[in-house]
Amino acid sequence: QVRLVESGGGLVQAGDSLRLSCVASGRTFSRGVMGWFRQAPGKEREFVAAISRSTYYADSVKGRFTISRDNDKNTVYLQMNSLKPEDTAVYYCAADLSVYDVVTTHRPDYWGQGTQVTVSS
Repeated sequence: QVRLVESGGGLVQAGDSLRLSCVASGRTFSRGVMGWFRQAPGKEREFVAAISRSTYYADSVKGRFTISRDNDKNTVYLQMNSLKPEDTAVYYCAADLSVYDVVTTHRPDYWGQGTQVTVSS
């Protein structure tokens, strides 16, 4: 059974940084794609970033967020810098063997339970 577990969320002030982590168990995604989505209150879940052999970012986070992975640890990270109040959301880790399912259709096979990120102004 595949399990994705996020950590690293919290309450920070605007301009601060946070690093999210997501550990996958049950299968390896070294040849697949891992990524992050987020959902703010009252809004739909949206794509944030993904990594396979390439990296992909939403326009709203380009230049501020960096996604990376450690295949030996089956872990993906999201370094978030220059955080803004509009980045406040529950952040979900996602994984799939298909880049298309994560980056284009936003329908990965596997989801984590989410970690809350709150940015105060």
